[in-house]
Amino acid sequence: MIVRIMGEGQVRLDDSHVVELNKLDDELLQAMEAGDEAGFRRTLGALLDSVRRLGTPLPDDALEPSELILPSSDATLEEVREMLSDDGLIPG
Repeated sequence: MIVRIMGEGQVRLDDSHVVELNKLDDELLQAMEAGDEAGFRRTLGALLDSVRRLGTPLPDDALEPSELILPSSDATLEEVREMLSDDGLIPG
């Protein structure tokens, strides 16, 4: 799976990591629904850190279609809310 982190680039991530990322995505959604800014920041950071740690960065000149687009680490709660689907940021 190719994941784009807005403002950073793309990483190739093995599909086996989706379960772990979905747990963080669920926590992020809960923090957003509760209006918990601190929880939102913490969980968004953990989600992006996990993608960076588990994934392999693609070269800057690679133009692969992204299967998943995640917000930048400085995205606001409102910006992320606009990106959400019914499943959160990560489908499934």
